[in-house]
Amino acid sequence: MSRERKEIMNGRTIRINRVPATITAILLTIMLVYFLNFHQEERPSIYGMLRSDNKVNLRKMLIAAIQAAQRGGLEILDVAKSRQLKERSKGKTAEGVNDPFTDADGRSHCVMKQGLKRIFPRVQIFSEEDKEHCKDAHSFDLDPTVLHETAKVPNVAVTAQDVTVWVDPLDATKEFTEELYEYVTTMVCVAVAGQPVIGVIHNPFSGHTAWAWVGHSMSEYLAELHKVPRPKVDSEPIITISRSHTAAANDLTRGVFGPNVNILTAAGAGYKVLQMVANNATAYLHTSIIKKWDICAGDAILRALGGAMTTLSDEAINYGPNESPVNKGGLLASYSLAQHGEYMELLSKYRAQHNGKLR
Repeated sequence: MSRERKEIMNGRTIRINRVPATITAILLTIMLVYFLNFHQEERPSIYGMLRSDNKVNLRKMLIAAIQAAQRGGLEILDVAKSRQLKERSKGKTAEGVNDPFTDADGRSHCVMKQGLKRIFPRVQIFSEEDKEHCKDAHSFDLDPTVLHETAKVPNVAVTAQDVTVWVDPLDATKEFTEELYEYVTTMVCVAVAGQPVIGVIHNPFSGHTAWAWVGHSMSEYLAELHKVPRPKVDSEPIITISRSHTAAANDLTRGVFGPNVNILTAAGAGYKVLQMVANNATAYLHTSIIKKWDICAGDAILRALGGAMTTLSDEAINYGPNESPVNKGGLLASYSLAQHGEYMELLSKYRAQHNGKLR
C-alpha cells in the first residue's frame, strides 16, 4: 500500500507524505518522555530554558551553586597543576596592592557563570570577572547527590526577578600566584530581595565545601566547624584582617579593641569567615571598600549560624540587582549577634574620640 495520500485542492492533485510527519511525532514523544522521566532536579539544563513560568526553585539553586563552586575549583586545580598561570595585572586595589588576574580566574568564571546561567536564564548573575569573554560554552546538569543525605532542603519557589547571584570565581588570586593555597576559594551566593540566603565557599585544594541555606540546612563540613567550642566571654578578641592591609589597619584594630587584641592576618574574605566559624577568630574587620561577590556567601553562612555582617556603621548590606557591586562602608563580621553589638559599641566609642572618623 502506498505511504502517500492524494488530495484534490483547487483542481490540483497534492501528494502528502506521511513518513516525515510520523517521524517528527515520534521524536517529539521521545523527547517528552525523556524529560519527564528525569527526576525534577536532574533534568538537563535546557529544561530550564524551556519553562515559561517566572519562578525559580531555591533547592535547585543551592544544588547548582554547590556544583558551580566545585567545578570552578577543578579549573583552578588544573591551572595550578600546569603552572601556566598567564598572569597579568588588573591594576591596584584600594590598599595600593597589585590586583592580579590569571587563567584560573577566567576559566573558573566561565564554568561557574555559564553553568548557572544555562540553568537559570532569568536570574541576574554577577561575577567578579564579567569583563572576560568565554570562548567555549560550559554547562552542567543538576546533580542532587552533592547534598548529604540528612540535608533538610525543601522546594521553595521565589520570583526570578527577586533573585541575585554573586559569583567569585577565585578569591585570593594574589595568594594563588604565591602558592598560598589555603586562602584560595570559589564562592557563590544567592540573595532574595537583597538578602543573602544561600552561601557556598569551596576550597579546591582541600576539597572542603562549606554551604548554608539560612533557616534550613548546612553542609556537614560547616556543621563540624560549627561544633568547635566558643571562647570565654571575657577572653581577648581575635580580629582577622587582610594581610594586604597597611600598618594603619593594625593600629585601628588596636585602637578599637584595645592593646591586647590578637590580630590574625589572612587573605580571602571566604577564608576569614570560615576562621570565625572554626573559632580561630572572633570578628573580621575590613576598613576599606570591598566587592559584594567577596562577602555575600560569607554573609549568608554567618546568618545561618546566628552571626552578623554589616558595614562599619552597622547597616545591613543589600545584595539586590540594582545596587552597586561595591560596598563602600567597610565591614565588620561577628560570629554572634550579641558579640556584634558589643563590637559596634567599641567602634562608636572610637569614632566619638576621633571626630567621627575610623579611617
